[in-house]
Amino acid sequence: MPRFAANLSLLYNEHAFLDRFAAAAQDGFTAVEFLFPYDYAAADIASRLQAHGLQQVLMNAPPGDWACGERGIAALPGREAEFREGFARALDYAHALDCPRIHVLAGVLPPGADAAACQAVYESNLAWAARQAAVVGCTVLIEPINTRDFPGYLLQTQAQAHALVQAVGAPNLQVQFDLYHCQVMEGDVATKLRAYLPTGRVGHIQIAGVPGRHEPDVGELNYAYLFGVIDEVSAQCGWDGWVGCEYRPQRGTVAGATREGLGWLPRRSG
Repeated sequence: MPRFAANLSLLYNEHAFLDRFAAAAQDGFTAVEFLFPYDYAAADIASRLQAHGLQQVLMNAPPGDWACGERGIAALPGREAEFREGFARALDYAHALDCPRIHVLAGVLPPGADAAACQAVYESNLAWAARQAAVVGCTVLIEPINTRDFPGYLLQTQAQAHALVQAVGAPNLQVQFDLYHCQVMEGDVATKLRAYLPTGRVGHIQIAGVPGRHEPDVGELNYAYLFGVIDEVSAQCGWDGWVGCEYRPQRGTVAGATREGLGWLPRRSG
């Protein structure tokens, strides 16, 4: 069975952020991920990880002005210095948290933007970030994201992401394969798992129910079957990554909401 990591930005919102680590550990998770740690001191997060025996497996680089709708700046011309400063900060956090993966969001293209110029900036920034990350043994991830949730997002499909990884050619640049986004944009998820996991270019998987992004057992995807596909292909090719639980508990933020929705989880340990 795949190894599952709790996404503490979406799960356990019935608790304050720093208390979510304990809640995840109590439910049997041995690994966590989150979007952005930058509102908290790295030392405070590290102490929670250590206290509860948790491994940090993924975090995001700074995305620009999230509150104003920015969803990454790596592909935005003129923002290169800001991107590099933010990625250096992400590396500092990754080092402090012993986190091996940093997701770099491409960004939503402004109206009238030159797509080719944005693509060129994106490739250049990723190549630079991969070089910096390699020095500390960290992997850079890119993720295709659906345009229903992020209208205008540059990177939308698995094929685009894998072509970009091949074009940049950095051994520590990989794809973050989110099954939720893939289903919304493309479908045929099982076939894509069989095609892409053996390539060595998939560094992380994420899951959520479709269409509501709730628990994996809510919606149109048969996750019990897909977990079997991941197991089958992993046994053949040696893929040993984590599956991040990046969904919004359907019961909302009332006390116990996340725990009550974990009946889908095949096992509660990594």
